[in-house]
Amino acid sequence: MSYETELSYRKSAIEGASAIGLVIVLYDTLWGDLRRAAEAIHQNDIATRCKELNHGFLVLGQLEGWVAPENGGDLAASLTQFYRYLRAKMMDASIKQSAKTLEELMDLILHVRSAWQQRDMAAVPVTVPIAVPQSEGSMALATQRVALSFSA
Repeated sequence: MSYETELSYRKSAIEGASAIGLVIVLYDTLWGDLRRAAEAIHQNDIATRCKELNHGFLVLGQLEGWVAPENGGDLAASLTQFYRYLRAKMMDASIKQSAKTLEELMDLILHVRSAWQQRDMAAVPVTVPIAVPQSEGSMALATQRVALSFSA
């Protein structure tokens, strides 16, 4: 997908989107940033890798800002942990120039994004795949049935 097409898609996705729909757009944006960064690593394009990862860090900051720890319960704690993990692994991928690490993160992002999409279409709590630590430096998906809440 061309950059202009992607921008057009994002613009139409944002207009009239629900709060959860906006979170989904941020997940899509983060996924795209990581995809372009991984491609840049494969092509030894340092400038593009840095640009895309820097934008990804900004998007991740926006996602972190939506977490409401005071009333989000276990989900807020899990998302906070997931976002910290993403940040650490993105930094590691940048330092080590590891497209493989970015591709693994992209898979995790898609799993969590699909749960948000399910929730956006449902009026009841859904099972959300949450990344949980397994061992030093690795995450696995677990499921948790939760109601989602946000800060404005």
